[in-house]
Amino acid sequence: MNKLRLLPLAVFCLLCAHSWAWEYYTSDGYPATTTQTLVQMRVGADFQKKWHNGLRLHLSEDLRFDMFNSLNDISSYKSFNKSYTTLSVGYAPISYFKVDAGYMLKIMGTKDWSDHNEWLRHRVFLGVTGSYKFDNWKLSLRERAMLEIRTDSVNPLEKNQYDWTLRSRLTLEYSCRTQPLKPYVWVELANTLNAPEYQKKYANNDSQNKGHQYITKVHSAVGLKWRLDKQNTLNFFYRFNYDYDRDINIKRKDTSVIRLTEERTFQHAIGVAYEFGM
Repeated sequence: MNKLRLLPLAVFCLLCAHSWAWEYYTSDGYPATTTQTLVQMRVGADFQKKWHNGLRLHLSEDLRFDMFNSLNDISSYKSFNKSYTTLSVGYAPISYFKVDAGYMLKIMGTKDWSDHNEWLRHRVFLGVTGSYKFDNWKLSLRERAMLEIRTDSVNPLEKNQYDWTLRSRLTLEYSCRTQPLKPYVWVELANTLNAPEYQKKYANNDSQNKGHQYITKVHSAVGLKWRLDKQNTLNFFYRFNYDYDRDINIKRKDTSVIRLTEERTFQHAIGVAYEFGM
């Protein structure tokens, strides 16, 4: 039985282990590095409707506000960071398996507001979730393919207009027997699927080696869900995110001059979300 319980964790690690590498290549040497630290407050609302045939409708809103940003001075500080509005449909034909698909509208508070193409982003996703229950514990693994869509003008050598990512999330929950409380913890890895050629990682600093995709995000959370009654729940959480991005700058007149900057972000967030279920 113990071996069976460890199986989802082993599968999770195998799915993402292929992308780890720590050697980088640029045409003019090792890349520059920028490091950012963020502290955020998040508030959200979540509505979910379930039917007896296993069909589910999910609508949520997530607002994020920066309390501290190590790269901003006071004169240019903007507290509103992002807004995520998500609509999805899920289907759970059996208790331990679910598929879902949805659309997310993203509003970027730190972008130029004079042009909606700068601050609007679109995301569509398709995912599958498998879960396993034992005693009061529930272990679940979610694999989700995500397509980020930009409508602004980008250089295809530097960025993608349509960006594919695979996110893998492992979650452990515990349902208290005598209290309406459910503590949980989860960790999620995001792996690029179609990073531009110049943005890929190269092994051993050798441009002759084939570039490959890489892990761009490591997100984690610990939280507590407090069920007020059959329909209303409060979700309190703390999140720590590590984001890694490879910013490419290619000169228009001389495309042989390529500069790569590794951007690392460490983000701490505390938040609360109201959940309503029917």
